[in-house]
Amino acid sequence: MIKVRPMAVAGHFYHSEAAMLQAEIDGWLDNPPPDPSIRAIIVPHAGYQFSGQVAARAYSYLKARCGQVRRVILTGPAHTLGFEGVALPSVDQFVTPLGNVEIDKALLARLRDDPLVAINDLPHAKEHCLEVQLPFLQQTLGQFSLLPLLYSKVTPWHLEEMIVNIWDPEDTVLVFSSDLSHYHEYDEACGLDAQSMATIEAGVPRLTHQQACGATGINALLHLARSRGWQFERLDYKNSGDTGGNKQRVVGYVSYVVREIQSV
Repeated sequence: MIKVRPMAVAGHFYHSEAAMLQAEIDGWLDNPPPDPSIRAIIVPHAGYQFSGQVAARAYSYLKARCGQVRRVILTGPAHTLGFEGVALPSVDQFVTPLGNVEIDKALLARLRDDPLVAINDLPHAKEHCLEVQLPFLQQTLGQFSLLPLLYSKVTPWHLEEMIVNIWDPEDTVLVFSSDLSHYHEYDEACGLDAQSMATIEAGVPRLTHQQACGATGINALLHLARSRGWQFERLDYKNSGDTGGNKQRVVGYVSYVVREIQSV
C-alpha cells in the first residue's frame, strides 16, 4: 500500500484547485534559454501571493531543463518542530493539487546510516517550506523524484556533506528553500536584506538565522559553491511590503540561480 504525506497548506499558501494553481504558476514563469550549468537555486517559501513571483524567476530556469533533471534534492528549515539533525519522511509520495511526487527511496537509503538523519514524519506533517516548492517543481520539471531534507539543529558542514555524498550533477538539481529577514519595518528590512545578499554574493558562508530562516542550507550551499567555483546570480528581490503586506512587519524574499563555471 502506498503511503502518502497529504497537503498541509493548500488553499492557504497556494491554490488548492489544480487549474487555478497551474495558471498562476504559468503566468509567472519566464522562458530563459536552456542552461545546463545550473546546479542549484535558492527560492522563498511564503504564500504565493507574497513570494510566488520571486520564486518563479528561479523556477523558469528549471523549466528549460525539463526532461534532463530526474531528481531534486530539496532542503528547508523546520518551522513547526525543533529536533536534532535532518528528518526524512517514511512515506512513498508527497501529495499536491497537481498530483503526487515520488520520494527517491534510493537516495534516502544512502543517508540512513548517518547519525544525524532520522526517519520522522512528524516534522514534515505541517511544514510549508518544502510543500510550497512542489507545485513549481511539478509545473516546470514534469516527472522527477524527490529527496526532501528538512533540517533543524545541524551544522551547514554536515548538511553539505550529506548532499555531496548523494548528489549527481548530471541529473539532479539542488533546491534551497529560505526567506530572508522577518518582521522588520520596510526600510530597515531592505537594508538588512541588502547586507545578507551581499554576503551571499561574496560567497561567504556566514549568514545568521536572523538574516535568513534557511541560513543553514544557504551556508551549506555557499561552502559547496566555494569549493567548486560556482557563481550566484540574483534574479529578484522583494519583501512582503512590496507584494501586498503590511510595511510595518515585512518578510524578505530572494531568488538565485547557482551556476558551475564552464571551462573553456
